[in-house]
Amino acid sequence: KRIGLLLLSRIKSAGAFAFIFFPVLAVSSAFLSAHALVALLVPVIMGVYKATCNSHGVKKDRALAILLLLGISFAANIGGPGSPAAGARNAIMIGYLANAGSPIGFGEWMKYGMPLVPVLALTVGAYMYVRCKPKLLVKSVNPSEVVKREVKELPRFGGKEAAMAFILVTLVVAWMTLQSTLGMGGATLAAVCAMFLFRIATWDDIQRGVAFDVVGLYGAASAIAVGLAFTGGGLWLATQTVELMPSYLGEGNRLIMGVSIMTATLTNFMSDGATVGTLGPLVLPMAELADVSVWKVGLMVSFASSFANVLVVGTPNNAIVFAMSKDPETGQRLLSVFDFIKYGLPLTVLLMFVLWGWALFGYWTVLSWP
Repeated sequence: KRIGLLLLSRIKSAGAFAFIFFPVLAVSSAFLSAHALVALLVPVIMGVYKATCNSHGVKKDRALAILLLLGISFAANIGGPGSPAAGARNAIMIGYLANAGSPIGFGEWMKYGMPLVPVLALTVGAYMYVRCKPKLLVKSVNPSEVVKREVKELPRFGGKEAAMAFILVTLVVAWMTLQSTLGMGGATLAAVCAMFLFRIATWDDIQRGVAFDVVGLYGAASAIAVGLAFTGGGLWLATQTVELMPSYLGEGNRLIMGVSIMTATLTNFMSDGATVGTLGPLVLPMAELADVSVWKVGLMVSFASSFANVLVVGTPNNAIVFAMSKDPETGQRLLSVFDFIKYGLPLTVLLMFVLWGWALFGYWTVLSWP
């Protein structure tokens, strides 16, 4: 909560919200739980919305609600490419790449993905600002006034909060520097042990707070990948898929356009982790057939799985925002399911073009690939 409030504390206009807060939120979502950040920020954003409407004598401003609420959901979604710590999809893809004989480290992933996050976030900010700003009924938006009151009510920094902050920073450093000795899993387990040692969490907390079905998803996805590799099933599926795809999208670097379209479509109907778990064993063998780096194809699948902006069910971020988007006084819902389609579908198409430009003509063209 402290991190979320600090991110908002210096935002004093709709433009600053779109072009400063969104990129900072997206980068933060690459390391912290995007779902937790969104869940903590939505009540604050609702306070900003209500205070802004009241100060301008407006009962309801849907354009403002869409800018604030949909904006934070979309910005949190596209933090995924930034680091392997961003979510299940990245962890699953790391396992697939390791099974394919091309393991990727934490720092290497960040080199290829983190510079993309601010670019995508600025795209989100520009898109939401252009579409919503002309429709605003209020003359100005100043979240900092509401946030300052919230910050004053926070307890003094220290104790378990400080210990958890130290563990988190140490964990990120260990991911980047101790990959070869501890691996990502070993460093993470060490961090969990430290949480027990400092009494930050108990085993009951872990049982209540951890989605163990997701843990099972990791294990099952890795087992499926190994089985498909051993039996040749992955290569067969890849061959069949390449034959079904237009020849233009199955050759050379244009393959990444094809797999990104498949991923972005599927991730709006099922979880990002399940999407990567399903497509990973299918598309990685396609890289060899098309003479493309397996890292390019694997990263493209993980990156495109962050574009779940069209349906409420596409990601928990969308579901959290939709569920909590109610006027605190009247209880009236401020967002509809159609709002996600109306604003999320064009945005997803725009983000896809940005991703293709980044990969085919931009930053990725100056990097070396295994």
